[in-house]
Parts: sequence; structure tokens; C-alpha cells
Amino acid sequence: MRHKEYHPVRHIIVLLCALSLAACGSFGPKQAAAPLCPLPGQGRYTIAQIFFGRDIPGRGPLTDAEWDDFAARAITSQFPDGFTVTDGQGQWYDQSSGKLVHEQSKILLVAADPDSDLRTRIGGVINAYRTQFKQHSVGVITSEACAAF
Repeated sequence: MRHKEYHPVRHIIVLLCALSLAACGSFGPKQAAAPLCPLPGQGRYTIAQIFFGRDIPGRGPLTDAEWDDFAARAITSQFPDGFTVTDGQGQWYDQSSGKLVHEQSKILLVAADPDSDLRTRIGGVINAYRTQFKQHSVGVITSEACAAF
């Protein structure tokens, strides 16, 4: 039986080939980097707009005092750094009745660090409103933006 001779150069070549193949994966398509913010001092934020209908089943609409109490308890605890609330006038199609519904609303606008626990905080506010005021849904829109405060 003939023994193969040990060739260190052959092992080095095999090792270099393996390393080259492993590195090929790092040259594939990369995710685009987030664009830089256009103004000095701005940072990347996630913006959430949350839409709360004021029509409460089985009674009159949500009062300003009820909203103020809800905002103080449920929203401020989740967004202590600040938020903005505006009044809105919305409409939606009620599939069960086949009618277009017009409804006053409150619109909550918050900007938060995109790496924060924003999903949990928004969920807490929405769930509190749905439970307290017997709402079937609360609308939410999120987007990414540059901001400075």
C-alpha cells in the first residue's frame, strides 16, 4: 500500500478556498441603509397615528372629561416624553348594516425611538381604550420619519 505524502501547501490551498467560499455570502445584496436625516439635529423616529372613535355603544359619545381622564391614565403612562392629540371627523363603512357611519374621533400622534418597545406601548393604549369604551377597533398607522424635539 502506498502512503500519500503530507503536503502543507495543499492544506493551505484547501483552507483558503473554504474561507473564500464562506466570504462570498457577505458580498450578496445588502439592505439599503436608512437615509440620513436632512436637517441638523434630527434623528430617526417611528411615527404612530392612532384613531379613537368617540361613539360609545349603548350610550352617548365619549365626553371631553372622559377623554382627558383616559389620556392622563393610559396614554401618559405609555408616552411620558410627550404626544399630541387632535380632534377628527371620520367616516367608515359598517359592513353589518351596509351604512356609511360618520363619527367624531380623537387622533393621537406620537414619535418614538424605532428600537423601543413601541409595539407594546401602542398595544397597551389601544387595548385600554377598547376595553374601557367597548370599541371593536382602533385605527393605527405607523411610518418612519426624521424629527427633532
